Amino acid sequence: MDCRVLSVQSHVVRGYVGNKSASFPLQVLGFEVDTINSVQFSNHTGYEHWKGQVLTADELHVLYEGIKLNNVNQYDYVLTGYSRDDSFLDTVVDIVQELKSANPSLVYVCDPVLGDNGAMYVPENLLPIYRDKVVPAADIITPNQFEAELLTGRHISSERDAVEVMNLLHSMGPDTVVITSSDLPSPLGDQYLVALGSQKRVSADGTMVTQQIRMDIPKVDAVFVGTGDLFAAMLLAWTHLHPNELKMACEKTVSVLHHVIKRTITFAKEVAGPNRKPSPAQLELRMVQSKADIEDPAIVLNAVVL
Repeated sequence: MDCRVLSVQSHVVRGYVGNKSASFPLQVLGFEVDTINSVQFSNHTGYEHWKGQVLTADELHVLYEGIKLNNVNQYDYVLTGYSRDDSFLDTVVDIVQELKSANPSLVYVCDPVLGDNGAMYVPENLLPIYRDKVVPAADIITPNQFEAELLTGRHISSERDAVEVMNLLHSMGPDTVVITSSDLPSPLGDQYLVALGSQKRVSADGTMVTQQIRMDIPKVDAVFVGTGDLFAAMLLAWTHLHPNELKMACEKTVSVLHHVIKRTITFAKEVAGPNRKPSPAQLELRMVQSKADIEDPAIVLNAVVL
């Protein structure tokens, strides 16, 4: 498999977030990964201290121009995550559109990071850029419930609402939409969160078919950083390896997350000691230690077809 990904995300020296969270698992699964670091920080911002630099839109453009001048700007996938700056986001869209004009089969995977739990943690002027430019250019998007609601202007209070919102997101551009977490009640109880996915594809007879799934995912009582970046990267990988099989791709994606998180929380609690809350450093994802699970995840969570 000679498949190349351009990943434009944050970078940390220590730990796993952004490109650090996405590159290794993609490489383990056989993808070539070229990274542009939107920020370079000492560590993620959940620590007490952090230092670093932020890449400007002009600097992003310069890096891309260097790749282009050498005629090595041929990509099968573009992957993007957190961005805080409107001009940077505009430049990303310009690059995606240029790469798509060179390779019409390029797939753009976007995690539209806007906020969670009812609050935005990026500037509000990014919302119209995501809604009007980024999402229409994307092929796969991985919003949480709050982000899906912001992008469509529709509230989700039932599974039917979620399906309608995913259909609205399809109409904006993407063929694959996965709402990575929601507040919807799980039939398995309040210890589970609900994720939903929808994929539109052309069947063998030329008609458009849509597969929609639901997953009930066990909650873990800890704050992990970098899991959303890992989710988007694994969805890219498993939809590539299982095209037109959203159920299988989501089961493998979520199972990888489950194994990595389980290994991380077990380690963090051991290091922290009894009755002590693990620190951000102790809760860094156990990514390298999970290499075998990333390559061939035992399916521990099954998706239900709606």
